[in-house]
Amino acid sequence: MATVQELAARVRDSRIVLGAAPVAPYEAAEEAIRRRREAGLFADMRFTMHQPERSCHPERLVRGARSVVSALLPVWRPAPPRPDGPVGRMPVYARTDPYDRLRTGLGRLRDALRAEGARAAVFVDANHHVDREGARLTGLAFSARNTMAIAPGLGSFVAIGTLVTDAELADEAPAPVREGCGSCTRCLDACPTDALIEPGVLDARRCLSYWTQSRHEAPADVADALEDRVYGCDICQEVCPYNAGPARRGVDLEPEGEAWVSLVDWLELPDDELLRRYGRLYVPDRDPRYLRRNALIALGNGPEEHRQLARPFVDAGDPILAPAARRALR
Repeated sequence: MATVQELAARVRDSRIVLGAAPVAPYEAAEEAIRRRREAGLFADMRFTMHQPERSCHPERLVRGARSVVSALLPVWRPAPPRPDGPVGRMPVYARTDPYDRLRTGLGRLRDALRAEGARAAVFVDANHHVDREGARLTGLAFSARNTMAIAPGLGSFVAIGTLVTDAELADEAPAPVREGCGSCTRCLDACPTDALIEPGVLDARRCLSYWTQSRHEAPADVADALEDRVYGCDICQEVCPYNAGPARRGVDLEPEGEAWVSLVDWLELPDDELLRRYGRLYVPDRDPRYLRRNALIALGNGPEEHRQLARPFVDAGDPILAPAARRALR
């Protein structure tokens, strides 16, 4: 049977970093999810929080599971200069589709294990598994005060995926990464809506990233705080000292993907074309109006000379788009 070192060699060309540990339930995470769900901190999000009895139990994901393999893919790249015209800002992880690269890389490992007679399954950006806990269990990362997984040397700008198998790839769990936030509160202090209500606890009802993916109209102060963001938010990661080193080392890297998107495209492209271009993003109900709504919010936060682009959406009276369009024109 392949060792974890041999598996790591198969994906090294993809810049994927692996760790492995004996399978074990994530009991502390499961309890935290239940408490925070009861407190309403997840708003209407489902994802891995909806069924912690499944997502916090990798031992139930594959029959006879023995090992969890966690995979980290660094995604930080410098952003190109802001283009002229009405544009919106994208978060680092959504500029490309790192999860597709993780699925491909872990898929190769799954196939290699199956070829040797093992059972194996891959979970990437899936509701079945809390990937951050897998990274913690395998000694790759710790859970930070901004709720992100931080991998020393890589920071938090990483995409995480998981493979669960009945192959025995680790005799014992590696030593956990020391929780390294110390007395630092930069992420809590920088959040413009105070969504980080205490270290390691996020109230989604105040989180900018949540509202860019919500079916509901954003509160006025949230819409203001979004500034030019049309999807997600990187503020709590941008101020994190653990991301300073990777940024310095990667300063000579070429920009990759879409750091800036055209608000004109988001407002005027046909629905099917907009969804095709941004299939990598979570969009509620696959309804492109939610992307257009975000573009209208960014338009209203931008230069006045561009705001007349919102006029047609007021006149059309769409219940999702009209409020954001009226705000833009105000």
